[in-house]
Amino acid sequence: MAGGGFIAQGPVGNYNGGLTTFVVITCIVAAMGGLLFGYDIGISGGVTSMDDFLMKFFPAVYHRTTDGSARDNNQYCKYDNHLLTLFTSSLYLAALVASFFASEITRVFGRKVSMFLGGLSFLIGAILNGIAMNIIVLIIGRILLGVGVGFANQSVPVYLSEMAPAKVRGALNIGFQVAITIGILVANFVNYGTAEIKGGWGWRVSLALAGVPALFMTIGSIFLPDTPNSIIERGHHEEAKRMLQKIRGTENVDAEFEDLIAASEAAQKVQQPWKNMFLPRYRPQLVICSLIPFFQQITGINVIMFYAPVLFKTLGFGNKASLMSAAITGVVIVVGTFVSVATVDKFGRKALFIEGGVQMIICQIAVGVMIGSKFGLTGEGSFSKGEANFLVFLICAYVAAFSWSWGPLGWLVPSEICPLEVRSPGQAINVSVNMLFTFIIAQGFLSMLCHMKFGLFFFFGGFVILMTIFVFFFLPETKNVPIEEMNRLMKAHWFWGKYIPDEEATGDKHTA
Repeated sequence: MAGGGFIAQGPVGNYNGGLTTFVVITCIVAAMGGLLFGYDIGISGGVTSMDDFLMKFFPAVYHRTTDGSARDNNQYCKYDNHLLTLFTSSLYLAALVASFFASEITRVFGRKVSMFLGGLSFLIGAILNGIAMNIIVLIIGRILLGVGVGFANQSVPVYLSEMAPAKVRGALNIGFQVAITIGILVANFVNYGTAEIKGGWGWRVSLALAGVPALFMTIGSIFLPDTPNSIIERGHHEEAKRMLQKIRGTENVDAEFEDLIAASEAAQKVQQPWKNMFLPRYRPQLVICSLIPFFQQITGINVIMFYAPVLFKTLGFGNKASLMSAAITGVVIVVGTFVSVATVDKFGRKALFIEGGVQMIICQIAVGVMIGSKFGLTGEGSFSKGEANFLVFLICAYVAAFSWSWGPLGWLVPSEICPLEVRSPGQAINVSVNMLFTFIIAQGFLSMLCHMKFGLFFFFGGFVILMTIFVFFFLPETKNVPIEEMNRLMKAHWFWGKYIPDEEATGDKHTA
């Protein structure tokens, strides 16, 4: 892969060099792993709203949505079926388990090996889903997709953070989230098109096309270079220095290289990185890598992303209208993510987190009020065309806020805040907590909607208030901070500083 032309020059944090074409190309290829995650998020909700899919695998749900019995007049409960939600959620339980294996493989064999294994597993899962003739094969395919997602989410954000210069690390890392949102958008339009296919096999096309992003990642990972951090971890210092010179576009990388060596030597002394992750000195990273993904999922975003077509149909939209409304939200999330790319390294992480949180709170309360006033506790009613359009607007405003705040930053901040010696377990905790609560939300949402009704939106809104407060008080600003200097940042924080030993933050170990 050629590339060495300069895009930006000058010092990066305390280091020489800048953003090279080579880095941009490698980060774009790596971020394609996000297409796997995004396509699946977007495709599953549309497929589960297709009549042909429901008739084949979930006939009880299909008859409930079409028979018009007394229970079916309750809009909240039409799709309440645990086996149906297992189709969506099983992937994330598999990803949770896979992320722990991916952590060790990423550390020992490098980031690109994990990306390759993730892409291959996802490809096999997509094939099985496309040809599935019974629910068992369908779920096995979903589990293999989950293994792919677990490996991709473990390796790609770390890869991006390690390749990028500090000043643009946020923008390049969010490339992963951009790919996720593009995957969601493509999936929504694929569903809209395949729903029109006659003969009852449109859903097969939707599920099998997941193999396309899997091929992107599998083939792309073969040609990717490994990061200098990963090469150093495996003991090849000269090779690592040559790679660092190539990705920074300058021969003068001694300061950064010495920091990477020092960080690696410190990491090598850590014989049990998982055990050390729970030491007091890493308490800030442990808390942040646990709470950020928890809060990201408890926003309720996957209620929209997984079940947008089902949700819109539940609220009285027709089949085509529900799929188109979901596609509109897909466009919004892509645009919002590009807003984050343009602003994250200018305004910082905290500002986007807080603004996004406030906007989401307002929208969730408004949606809850609208649904509650129209459907009440009985679930009987419908929206006028004007009311339906305003509801879509509120949901789009909510999605936009998430897409430039908690969406991309939920992956960026945990990937950049951990020192090298605990980076793999830190990212594994981030991925596993994310997948655990993704599974819980995916499995429980339709039942929660049936029982909590419009109060569900207030439930999620309450958590958004809590997480916005957490960010305001407890998240240090990581903008423009070199990735190996995070302990100094933590030492200066009013709350986390007490956990960081003085020698970890004074720079005595090495010089910048």
